[in-house]
Amino acid sequence: MHTKESLLEHLKHLGIESRTVTHPPVYTVDEAKAHRDDMPGGHTKNLFLKDKKGRMFLVTADEDRPVDLKALREKLGSKPLSFASADRLMANLGVEPGSVTPLAMINDEAGAVTMAIDGALLEHDLINVHPLVNTATTAMTPGDLIRFLEASGHAPLVIDF
Repeated sequence: MHTKESLLEHLKHLGIESRTVTHPPVYTVDEAKAHRDDMPGGHTKNLFLKDKKGRMFLVTADEDRPVDLKALREKLGSKPLSFASADRLMANLGVEPGSVTPLAMINDEAGAVTMAIDGALLEHDLINVHPLVNTATTAMTPGDLIRFLEASGHAPLVIDF
């Protein structure tokens, strides 16, 4: 499993420019909002979900976007969705609750998790995500985030929430 440091090195290897800011641990969107004085761009909320058949999904949306799990189920073509356990999160993406991020897809070498991203999030000049820990935030362009996901074998489903 990658660490924050090895992830940031991987971004450099891919030629992805990013800026990482450290801050106290944050576990919710409201807590994160208190620590972003100098972090322009879109900020995310991330949902690690599973369906009744055991399929797993990482859904990244704009932090203020309401997410209706029933409507999302239809867009994903899944069975009823629920939040996956912390154990499943760690086993598949190598992160703990509060640190969920699309960058964790680098740890899903088995390809067991489907990545879905809010199309509106991609309209920002920058997207801010955790670099595998909830004590830092990394900013990059939407194009670079997509390029990172594709390089990790997880081309995202872009969904209109």
